[in-house]
Amino acid sequence: MAVRGKNISVYLMDGDATGRMKATIANWTGVAYRIPRTALDLCKDRDDLKQSGVYFLFGVDDQSGDNVVYIGQAGARKNGEGILNRLAEHKRNPDKDYWTEAVVFTTSNNSFGPTEISYLENRFCGMAQSAKRYTVKNGNDPTHGNITEEKESELEEFVDFARLIMGVLGHKVFEPLVKPVVVEEEPETVKQTPVLYFETKRVQATGCVVADGFVVIKGSRLDPTISKSCPSNVVEFRQKFSSRIIDDVLTEDVLLPSPSAAASFVSGSSRNGKITWKTAEGVAIGQLED
Repeated sequence: MAVRGKNISVYLMDGDATGRMKATIANWTGVAYRIPRTALDLCKDRDDLKQSGVYFLFGVDDQSGDNVVYIGQAGARKNGEGILNRLAEHKRNPDKDYWTEAVVFTTSNNSFGPTEISYLENRFCGMAQSAKRYTVKNGNDPTHGNITEEKESELEEFVDFARLIMGVLGHKVFEPLVKPVVVEEEPETVKQTPVLYFETKRVQATGCVVADGFVVIKGSRLDPTISKSCPSNVVEFRQKFSSRIIDDVLTEDVLLPSPSAAASFVSGSSRNGKITWKTAEGVAIGQLED
């Protein structure tokens, strides 16, 4: 099936790209909001934020510097303060002072009940954990709930739209580091992102170019020695991802900003990724681009 474009409407509620945003899609009952923590009080008069829904708290871990997210649900309460009241509680909670903005999903017709928001919270947590771009701060896995197959189909459509909107609002929390690429000439087929190799006496690494950088793939063997020529930012990457390195081997995929940063990361020295990373046939990235 050919890939179709999507038309998403994003309204800058405060007239600026750093403020509150509202996102909708034609013929979809869902409504999404991006709300900076500092702008939460400005939402008191929004009735749809007093409904049931699912929310995400985004921030950065003070110790590791990793992107983090907490995913929760909020049911409408008797006082009419559903999602908004729950966000206000998190703002007052000293254990959740890491978050700087929230993204909220609700509906224009207030159609979410306890079963729907439990299902969505479960699905969103699973998707975020699988993507591994953010550390998910939830202590326990949300319950899936019991729903009919008809309702599941309906909610999965909601999930598909939510995935699109989340990326538009600036968070790739659902996007895997490496994903299949549709072949435009053959829309019925899908191919994997080409795997690239970097091998020396002390390095056996694989990786691939992605839209937002370069991914070093799980199982790559790194040179344990950090040379004096190693860029300071790469030394920081080694420290940041140290929990993913056991006996000089990566235990998880790692996203770096460029092929050169990735080559330097695995070798522990300054490297030009355009000539270091090669295909199985020995063709370097730079040659491929040329």
